[in-house]
Amino acid sequence: MISLALAYLRDRPLTTALNVLLLAIAVAMLVLLLQFGNQANERFERHAREVDLVVGSKGSPLQLILSSIFYVDQPTGNIPLSSLDLLRTDPAVARAVPLALGDNFEGYRIVGTDESFADLYGTEIADGRAFDAPLEAVLGAKVAAETGADLGQKFIGSHGFGEEEGQGHDHAPFETVGILVPTGTVVDRLILTSYASVWDVHGIDHDYDHSEEGKAHDHGDDHSHNDEHSYDEDDDQDHASEKGASTAQSPDQPQHSSILQATGNGLEPELTALLVTYRNASGAIRIPAMVNRQTAMQSAVPATETARLLELMGASSDGIRIFAWLLAVTGGLAIFVALLNMARSREGDLALLRVMGASRVQVFATVIMEGVITAALGAIIGWLGAHALIMAASQSFPTLADLGLQPWQPMASEAGLLFTVLVIGAVAALIPALHVYRIDPARVLARN
Repeated sequence: MISLALAYLRDRPLTTALNVLLLAIAVAMLVLLLQFGNQANERFERHAREVDLVVGSKGSPLQLILSSIFYVDQPTGNIPLSSLDLLRTDPAVARAVPLALGDNFEGYRIVGTDESFADLYGTEIADGRAFDAPLEAVLGAKVAAETGADLGQKFIGSHGFGEEEGQGHDHAPFETVGILVPTGTVVDRLILTSYASVWDVHGIDHDYDHSEEGKAHDHGDDHSHNDEHSYDEDDDQDHASEKGASTAQSPDQPQHSSILQATGNGLEPELTALLVTYRNASGAIRIPAMVNRQTAMQSAVPATETARLLELMGASSDGIRIFAWLLAVTGGLAIFVALLNMARSREGDLALLRVMGASRVQVFATVIMEGVITAALGAIIGWLGAHALIMAASQSFPTLADLGLQPWQPMASEAGLLFTVLVIGAVAALIPALHVYRIDPARVLARN
C-alpha cells in the first residue's frame, strides 16, 4: 500500500510539491520560534545566573545588560575606577567583577577583568595558564578554534566591536598564554586580558596608589584574568596624550567611547561596568537605590531586564506562531482537497483494486498513507530547513553567534510538533479515505 500511495503522489507532482511546501514553511516557522525562544531563554538565564546586579553608566538598562552580560550591544558609557572599591568594600556585596570593553580581535570582544571573572563563570584553563604579566591573554574555546590561535601566538587588537571596525594597536600585541575549557556560554567567544594591559596598549599611566580608594581591590600584577576598557573612537587623541597633548575629549565624541577621564590631577582610567553578586538579601534592597541615587551611575537587574526582553520577543512571536499554525491548517486543507479529487477521479482504479482482492481497509489505508506521507515530507523538509537557517544565521550575524545559538540542538517539543503535523495529514485524508472505503466496485465498474 505504501508503494501504491507513493505512485499516486508521483502521478501529480505539482500538487504534491505545493502541499509539501505549505507544510514545510509552517513547520520551519514553528521550529524557528521554538528554537529561538527556548535557546534564548536558556542562555539568558545561564549567563545571568550568578549576576544579581549590573552597575554602569547612565543610559538604557537593557543596553547595559546586553553589553555587559551577553556582549551583543554597545556599552552605555564608562564609570570611575573608584566604583569598584566602593562596591567591594560594601558588606552586602559578595563579589564585584570589573569589565572594561572597547576592542576586538577578528570580531571577538576583548574583555578586561580580573580573577573574580573566573569565579563568576567557573572558567578553567584547558591549555596553558592564566595570564600574570602585561599583554598576556586567555582565549575562549570558540575563539581559539575559529581563529586557529595557539599558545605563544601574538595578535593585535583593534578598536571597536566589529571585525572591520577601528584601527589595530600594532605597537602593543597581545600574547596568547592560555585557552579556556568550553563552557557553552558567551565566555567561549571572549578574549580575556587584564585592564592594566589594556591601559598599557593605549599608553595610559596607571601606576598610582589606590590605597585611599579602598583596600578591597588589589591592583597588583597577579591577575588570573584580564581587564579591558572602552577606548576613544579617535585613537590619535589618546596616543597624543603620551606626548603631553591635551587630554580633553572632543565635544562631538560620545563619553562612553573613551577609557580616560580628565581630572584636575591628570588622566584617570575607567571601567565599563561591574557585575555584582549580593552576599545577603539586604543588598537587593539597598545597593540599587544607593547606586541610582547617590552616584552618577545606574544599576540594572538582569532578571528584570531579560524578562522584559523575553516578554517583548514573546509578544511579537505570538503573531508569527498563529500565522504558522494557520499555514499548517491551510496545508492540511490543501491535502484534503487534493485527495478528495483523487478519490473521485480514480474510483475506477480503486474499484479494480477491490475486484483484484484488495480489502476495504487496504484501500482506506492507501489514501490515509498519501496524506501522512505528504505531511511527513513537509515536516522533515521544514525541520531541516529551520535548523539550516539557524546555522546560516549564526554564521552571518555576529549577535546570534555571540548568544551561542546551537543550530543542531533538537528539542522534545519539536517531536510533538512533527507528530501534530502528521496528525493534520492523516485527518485531512480521512474524509477522502472514507469515500473510497464506501465504494461499491460492481456499481462503479458498471457505470464506467
